Amino acid sequence: MEEKGKEEKEKMKEEHNSFNKDTSCTKPSKRMPLSSWKLVLVLILFFAVYMMYVALQQYGVFSATSLITVGAVSKAPICHMPAVSHSDAPFFHFPKPITYNRKECACTPVRYFAILSMQRSGSGWFETLLNSHPNISSNGEIFSVKPRRSNVTSITRTLNRLYNLDWYSSAAKNECTAAIGLKWMLNQGLLQHHVEIADYFNQRGVSVIFLFRRNLLRRMVSILANAHDRALKQLNGTHKAHVHSEAEAAVLAKFKPTINTTLLMSELRRADKMGREALKHFESTRHLLLYYEDLVSNHTKLMDVLDFLQLPRKKLSSRHVKIHTKPLANQVENWGDVYCALNGTPFESFVKDDYRRR
Repeated sequence: MEEKGKEEKEKMKEEHNSFNKDTSCTKPSKRMPLSSWKLVLVLILFFAVYMMYVALQQYGVFSATSLITVGAVSKAPICHMPAVSHSDAPFFHFPKPITYNRKECACTPVRYFAILSMQRSGSGWFETLLNSHPNISSNGEIFSVKPRRSNVTSITRTLNRLYNLDWYSSAAKNECTAAIGLKWMLNQGLLQHHVEIADYFNQRGVSVIFLFRRNLLRRMVSILANAHDRALKQLNGTHKAHVHSEAEAAVLAKFKPTINTTLLMSELRRADKMGREALKHFESTRHLLLYYEDLVSNHTKLMDVLDFLQLPRKKLSSRHVKIHTKPLANQVENWGDVYCALNGTPFESFVKDDYRRR
């Protein structure tokens, strides 16, 4: 028994030693140092604080914007239509530009207009006259830039920006704008998209001012002289389509173009056709027809324009100086050939016209 008990004790002792040996051979698990844990916690805390800051900033900006918007809407004045006839009411507008606040001008009704014309027909001079009125802004040949007239969508987008008073140009006024428009040449996409443009004018209440020249031969002389100066730049190396002094006008008027009589009739017919087509395509619009010759000889015609736009009458002025003031016989190099080519034709009156600036 003693031996048996002794053996069991020896066996238990061996097992105990074996367990301790196995335990001592096992690699202890690696624990992250306390300093590393602190660094991780600091980084997490920093990131959380940063995200909260960004969120608060975004919320703050959004809230401020919302408050401003709501405040602006709630404080927007209630504008009343002026005492006009029912038929004229669609031509008075209260645009709300997105680029600025009209403030005290918010309830000043605005008329939309478009000057439809052809190059060298007096539209530049006419526009400066309109822009001398404190309440009129005419913004030039906006559609001379081809991408703006590339398709109907581009045209509509450009017109919307203009008539919403978001188009900035030198025509901008310090006074409240009461009429805004542009100068649009017939060959700048106008006839190509005339159906859609006429619909736009009628839907948006845009008034049309046609400005043409009766004497298309004088227009041709002006076109040729302008092309000559564009090539030679006679005024100190600078091309000027319009001048502001008698001396400059005299320099440009010295050039006497030679007109190709072979193409003369076809060119006059083409220009005449364009004008007639424009009148036909936009006859459904509210419009006024003007001729350059009438404006030059009778400045009271300008008051008809202000009446048409339903604006207060003001004296209008321009710095433009007329270039060609002499009879056509003195302004065309091959006058005899031109006279013979047009004599007895529907354009005979052009060569017999002795129009002068008064």
